[in-house]
Amino acid sequence: MISRTAVGAAAPVILIVVLLGAAAGAASALFGGGGGQPAASADATSDIPPDYLGWYQHAAADACPGLPWTVLASVGKVESDHGRSMLPGVHVGTNLAGAKGPMQFLQTTFDHYATPVPPGGAVPPSPYDPRDAIWAAARMICANGANRGDLRAAVFAYNHSTDYVNQVLGWADRYATTPSPLRPPNGAAGRAIAFATEQLGLPYVWGGNGPAHGDAGFDCSGLTTAAYAAADID
Repeated sequence: MISRTAVGAAAPVILIVVLLGAAAGAASALFGGGGGQPAASADATSDIPPDYLGWYQHAAADACPGLPWTVLASVGKVESDHGRSMLPGVHVGTNLAGAKGPMQFLQTTFDHYATPVPPGGAVPPSPYDPRDAIWAAARMICANGANRGDLRAAVFAYNHSTDYVNQVLGWADRYATTPSPLRPPNGAAGRAIAFATEQLGLPYVWGGNGPAHGDAGFDCSGLTTAAYAAADID
């Protein structure tokens, strides 16, 4: 059991940490953090045709929540340069391995992952149709573990080559923006944190709302309420 004395000694620091976490959550919403999907880098927007970029992003979200769209796009880059390659099998016929279309599917593999047909896709689905192919690729990569976080294994299952995996993940890094360093909190978040840090050293008081209310210190809700009140948040 933790003694009340120990709790009282540690509480001011613990409460500051709790408040910082809450403010960080608010800042994330304000600054556009979270969501799990990377923003497109300058490399992505300059290299990927706009229609393909939209298809990669929508397919990842629709067919495999948890799959970064950058990985799906990088498969399309390596397989056919986003449909721009004129090599055999990209637009007609097959390559020497029997693969076809912008995502280079064997017909039997494509058939396994081709449905449901995405909005605007070909009916019946075709591996040469970029929307059909991209959605099928998202489903295949997902089935091989991408939505469970095992991206290397999922990409390796798409093409059994370590060099291929490294190439795809290398492009995925280039297609994602590098997160900017966490900026110092400002605005309401900054005022709330500034107030809270000024209370360091005050004792923990059960039900306490601070010296402004005649209490020697704060408890958890009292400090949180007072800190956000200092930032004009009720």
